[in-house]
Amino acid sequence: MWEIARDSGVLDLNSSYAYVLWGAEFSESSVVVEVEGQVVGFVTGFIRPSEPDTIFVWQVGVDADQRGKGLAARLLHSLLDRLAERGVVRLRTTISPDNEASQRTFGAVARDRGMTLSSEDYLSSELLGEGHEQEDLYTIS
Repeated sequence: MWEIARDSGVLDLNSSYAYVLWGAEFSESSVVVEVEGQVVGFVTGFIRPSEPDTIFVWQVGVDADQRGKGLAARLLHSLLDRLAERGVVRLRTTISPDNEASQRTFGAVARDRGMTLSSEDYLSSELLGEGHEQEDLYTIS
């Protein structure tokens, strides 16, 4: 997962420890897909304690060789299908304004599920610092 995040050019890169820990401690709210023993895609997320009916998706990463094949959307559908059994009915995530690929992916997932995608200002670039672009909050409900 760390290598996919590193090579993506758009995801904030966390330590390899963070990705291993995420897989171990948040496996119920995350998805990893492998091809021939190699991780080629992942979704990391968590159930918000204050909103047990909401999954917050932290990162979606797809290996460069697998991009453009709908893998990210399939991973999100898989996660939402699995979490529906736990009463999760809403997805939230943050997306920077220039990440049109993610905006399209989350829009497609919302349409496929007959749901609505909305967005609002969330985290300003000043708050995030270090030249980080603002992050808007997207909700599928």
